[in-house]
Amino acid sequence: MLRRQLLHFGAFTVGGLPVSLVRAQGGARKKLVVVMLRGAVDGLSVVAPYGEREYSASRPQIALPPPGAEDGLLKLDSLFGLHPSLSPLKRHWDGGQLAFVHASGSPDPTRSHFDAQDYLESGTPGRKSTPDGWMNRLLAALPGEPAPTRAIALGQTPPRIFAGSASVASLGLGPNAMQRRAIDNPQMQAGLAKLYAGDALLSGTLRDTTQGRADMARSMAAAEPRSMDPSADAGAPSARRFAADARRLGTLIRKDPHTQLAFTAVGGWDTHVNQGAARGQLANRLASLGEGLDALSAGLGDALKDTVIVVVSEFGRTLRQNGNGGTDHGRGNVMWLLGGPVAGGQVQGDWPGLDKPALADGRDLAVANDFRQVLSTLLQRHLGLSETALATVFPNGPQTWRYAHKLLRA
Repeated sequence: MLRRQLLHFGAFTVGGLPVSLVRAQGGARKKLVVVMLRGAVDGLSVVAPYGEREYSASRPQIALPPPGAEDGLLKLDSLFGLHPSLSPLKRHWDGGQLAFVHASGSPDPTRSHFDAQDYLESGTPGRKSTPDGWMNRLLAALPGEPAPTRAIALGQTPPRIFAGSASVASLGLGPNAMQRRAIDNPQMQAGLAKLYAGDALLSGTLRDTTQGRADMARSMAAAEPRSMDPSADAGAPSARRFAADARRLGTLIRKDPHTQLAFTAVGGWDTHVNQGAARGQLANRLASLGEGLDALSAGLGDALKDTVIVVVSEFGRTLRQNGNGGTDHGRGNVMWLLGGPVAGGQVQGDWPGLDKPALADGRDLAVANDFRQVLSTLLQRHLGLSETALATVFPNGPQTWRYAHKLLRA
């Protein structure tokens, strides 16, 4: 059982304490950070198509006012506006470092949170039998020499997206994420080394774990102390907590030259009731998220010029508001891209429109841009993956995206 968990998740416990397996590859300069919004954020409020008549007509209480109106959207172009709670990110748009791909998502029609998140993390929509996550396959496909902290998962449990045989370092939440534990004691390390001397796999795991924790501790020592909100919703970071954790993650990536891949998730986006518009439940959560993403970019500092941050969610929400002032499970959503390599200041991809004949099942924004097309563009043009390597990350993936040449700077 221990070995199966070890190989599947890249982590196990010794004496009840987490031990992160790290058999990554290092030395790479280009970085990718994935932020997953669990619960299906309403992309039609994040980047609202105010230029479509059907938008406000379908949402009499929760549509965002147009740019220029009180509590209005932040104008992106003649069709789209950014939710006003995300104002900390507008400077990145104006500076050409933030872009969006609307009407994006999975080709699988499920509206189940569990299945849709699984497909997004496995990278194989419609196939439940995939044992590993696409970021783990990416880690295994990247060129370079091994390093203990090439891939980092931020959170209390190993995410599905990093499940697999390639190993990943785990960084807990909160200011005490790297406080000393039993595994950091030299006497404990010596005892475990003697115990595992006859097992090459466990010996290597112990060696990589202790080295990885030491590397992360050195990098995090440079992080600025931040106040933390003690409240948390089922482990998902709240406003201040997410911002502090995001800044800490950014600082770690900046300080550790080996770190190239990172993943974190934020929950609480299932807004069936009292979603709100420019103010209210969703607005408050978006404000927290915007603060966190801005803190992540600040933590990255100069490393932001070589980093792409991708924000994704499992699916979108219905065009029409429901009887409870919220939205139900939908289809198409919006992907966010932030970083120096991003050709920002643009909403990219095919836009199917909100006319009823264009809606999926007559009710939802259609998926016109497969999320794997967007990610494949980043893996090839940003991280330098070959066609052969890309095929291992997204087996049976979609055809080349016709907007690929516009997504990143030349």
